[in-house]
Amino acid sequence: MIRVTAFRGEEFVLNALLIETVKAEPDTIIQLFNGKTYLVKETKDQIIERTEAFYRTIGLVGTMFTRGEEDE
Repeated sequence: MIRVTAFRGEEFVLNALLIETVKAEPDTIIQLFNGKTYLVKETKDQIIERTEAFYRTIGLVGTMFTRGEEDE
């Protein structure tokens, strides 16, 4: 889950695993796989950073090996 701020000012958490696209047109628009769309105050880069941090927290980033790097 990542924290984001709606344009009306309320903060909420969003399931980062459901994010399909993030656009800056110039406002940041997050679209989920279920079709819901959110307009948020954070920049596209902030959403990407928070999503990557969330993925690291749950072990989806930084755990893969390139072939030949495994301990033998």
